[in-house]
Amino acid sequence: MTGEFEHRHGLTPGTNQVRPADHDDQAAARTLAQVTPTPADLATFYESIGDVTWEDVGNGYFLNPAGDLLLRLQEYGVVDFGTDEKSRGLVIGSNGGGLIYVAGPDGAVYRTRTASLDEAELDKVADGLRQFLELLERSLTRFNADGDPGYL
Repeated sequence: MTGEFEHRHGLTPGTNQVRPADHDDQAAARTLAQVTPTPADLATFYESIGDVTWEDVGNGYFLNPAGDLLLRLQEYGVVDFGTDEKSRGLVIGSNGGGLIYVAGPDGAVYRTRTASLDEAELDKVADGLRQFLELLERSLTRFNADGDPGYL
């Protein structure tokens, strides 16, 4: 993607990487799993992946490091998007357009309708992290093919 980016868009590409987890990331992932109802696949993901930064795919796609999830959790708590325990989640990332991705305790991934978490309204975008990552991959593939990452 980055090889053709400057030619296609006239700009030098930014950071576009899937960063492997280091020791600090893995420790944060273990702590996250202990202090929250973190879905098993999310904990497993953070044992291997530090973060995902795709600055140049559409407006950008970002999956935050586990340490950032912990900091946000300490400062703001979980995201409430309903009336019961099943309607609480962790902010795991965002797109560069301001929409926020939240992982629910059942593993489903949701996206905010606006750039705010105040009285958040969310739409389910994937039944689990694996499906969400597959949608991200499709966005990257589509962006490489025609410059449009799609709706995610």
